[in-house]
Amino acid sequence: MLNPKDIEKSPIKELVSGNYVFAAVLHYFGISFFQYEQNSLSEVCKKFKIKPQQLIQELEAWAARREPSPEELYLRPIEVLVAYLKKKHYFFVRQELPFLSNMISGIKVEDATYSGILADLRIMFPLFVEDFIHHIHEEESRVFQRIELLHEIEEGAFAINDAVKILEQSPISTLADSHEIHDDEMEGIRKMTGDYMLPEDAPVAIKVLYNELQVFENELIIHAQIEDGLLFPKAIELEKDVLRSVKKKISAN
Repeated sequence: MLNPKDIEKSPIKELVSGNYVFAAVLHYFGISFFQYEQNSLSEVCKKFKIKPQQLIQELEAWAARREPSPEELYLRPIEVLVAYLKKKHYFFVRQELPFLSNMISGIKVEDATYSGILADLRIMFPLFVEDFIHHIHEEESRVFQRIELLHEIEEGAFAINDAVKILEQSPISTLADSHEIHDDEMEGIRKMTGDYMLPEDAPVAIKVLYNELQVFENELIIHAQIEDGLLFPKAIELEKDVLRSVKKKISAN
C-alpha cells in the first residue's frame, strides 16, 4: 500500500512519470496534471481541498480493477452482457473521453513537432468524439432496446399480433450487419502520432497523452470484439428462441 507520507512532497511530474494512471486519477478529482507538474502532491491537494489519502486510495482502487474476460462474459446471460456494455459506454463518455479531450486541449509544449500534432488533434479528436457518442446512442436505442423488447415478448408483455409485428421489424441480424467498429478515426490518430511511439526524452505530458490514446484504442477494439463476438450472437439466438415460442403459440390457437 502506498504511504502518503512518502509521496506528499513528490512533484506531480515525478508521480505521473512513475505511473500514468495517476494522471487519470487526478483528472477524476478535477485536476489537470499538466498544469501542476512542478507542484508537490501536498500543494495540489491543499489547493483542491483533497486529502492525499483520498487520492491514493482511488489510485489503488483503479489499479485493482479487473475487466471480465470474454470467456466469463460468454457464460453470463445476455442481460448481464448488456449491463456491462452500458457501464463501459458510461465510463467512455464520462471519464475517458473528457480526460483525453482535456489533455489535447490543454497541454502546451515548446517542441514544434508536438505542438503541431496537438493542433491537428484539436481538430480531429472532437470530430471523433461526436461520431463515437452518436454511435453509442444509436447502439443503445436500437440494439439494446431491441433486446429489451425481445425479453418483454418472451415474458408475454405483448399480444401475439403485436409480437409478430415487432419481430418482423429491425431483426438483430440486420443490426449486426450494419454495426460499425469505430476504429477508422483512431487509425488516423494512430498514424498522426506515429503509432504512439516517442523518444525517451519526450515531454511527460505527451507521453501520458500517447499512452492514454493507445489504451483507449485497445479498449475500443476489445469492446467491439465483445459486441460482435458475444452480444450479437447471443441476441440472434434470443430472437430465434422468441420467434419459435411465438410461432408455437400461433399454432396452438
